[in-house]
Amino acid sequence: MPKRSKNTIFVQMASYRDPQLIPTVLDLINNARHPELLHICICWQHGDDESFSQFLQAGFTLSCFDQRQDDPYTRVMATKAKTKVTILDLNYLESKGACWARYHIQTFYAQEKYTLQLDSHHRFVPGWDEQCITMLESVRGKSKKPILTAYIPSFDPTNDPEERVSVPWKMNFDRFIPEGAVFFSPSAIDDYKERTKPLRSRFYSAHFCFADGTFCRDVPHDPEYFFHGEEISVGVRAFTHGYDLFHPHQILAWHEYTRQGRTKIWDDHTTTTKNGGQIDLDWVERNTMSHRRNRILFGMDGEDPTQIDFGRFGFGTERTLRQYEEYAGISFQYRGVQQATLDGVEPPVDFPYDSEAEWKASLARSNDVHICVHKNELEEIVDDFDFFFVGAHDKDGTELYRKDLPRDDIYRHLASDSGFIDFRLIFLSSQIPASYTVWPHSQSKGWIGKLTKPVG
Repeated sequence: MPKRSKNTIFVQMASYRDPQLIPTVLDLINNARHPELLHICICWQHGDDESFSQFLQAGFTLSCFDQRQDDPYTRVMATKAKTKVTILDLNYLESKGACWARYHIQTFYAQEKYTLQLDSHHRFVPGWDEQCITMLESVRGKSKKPILTAYIPSFDPTNDPEERVSVPWKMNFDRFIPEGAVFFSPSAIDDYKERTKPLRSRFYSAHFCFADGTFCRDVPHDPEYFFHGEEISVGVRAFTHGYDLFHPHQILAWHEYTRQGRTKIWDDHTTTTKNGGQIDLDWVERNTMSHRRNRILFGMDGEDPTQIDFGRFGFGTERTLRQYEEYAGISFQYRGVQQATLDGVEPPVDFPYDSEAEWKASLARSNDVHICVHKNELEEIVDDFDFFFVGAHDKDGTELYRKDLPRDDIYRHLASDSGFIDFRLIFLSSQIPASYTVWPHSQSKGWIGKLTKPVG
């Protein structure tokens, strides 16, 4: 292991109106073997109900309040247990999203040897700093630029530590959403007890990433991204810059996933708020622009990647986008995925495809069809629906996928305030879905009024 005096860690933490922020920072510091080697930078996007008194009550010492002319925040220096803390203090209405916040945090990188990117709702194992370093260095022989990243196990702050998950997690492919971003899902690393080193990963998590500090400089967050698309874009950009992704084979920390009842940016940055002159763009507008930027980056859906000069927010030159696709077993052009990727098999390290036809043949198309039908569109509402046929079809009307919506789900949708039957039909096929059908069935009347709508 490198000398301890050199093992400085730049901790990146974006926080949006999160009551778990200070408990997270305290747990981070208290469980570090060397808190004096940490530099924590927090983008503190807060409401009027949050103040610096909360930091003072938690034992932080504050100094050096500084606002530069072009910055949207006030920079505040703080210390706690010999830990250096930089707080970027701004009102939540000044925020432009998670990636924008992470970008500003990274401008305060000060050549620390390592970096750890987090959210603001975590708990940590004792000695997490030494364990992260040891684990990262253990794969240095396989990779000159390794990254430890994962959807780490969950905890519940209302019942902690009793509900901390005790098995390390990895990331699996979930789906391409219609807007183009890739979604992931967590699953257990079943053989973690037999493993002595991290396992290779296809994907990157924004809520836990430990890497060399130079990662902040090499692959900075794109401030024009809003939220979705962040993880797949950073992960692929990292790969093309020569970084290799690994999942920790042991638990290093826990993450709160639900944040139930907490205010999120899409609760605040609404059309009403925009019309009131408090923000320039609402979250839907920012999200729409972000999704398009992501499709352009990957050349999806016919978008020309050269129409935007991404500069330092684009791909690297050490590997190509195609090499990442073959490594990860996914295709952005075809919205496709390989079976090994669906099965969560540890990814390969070679690229065996010699032709486009061979590559395309190895993929199944990932489809995500948004089913949205209002109850007023149904021909008749009866009391004894037993199921709804829901099917997706290609342009010729051939059925690609079918799912029967059961009775309890039907009545739950019909009883909602919106009156919409609203869910997603996710499936694999070689064809592109063009339409979907909702066909109610009742016990007394049989089939009632087939309803077909175009996809999109």
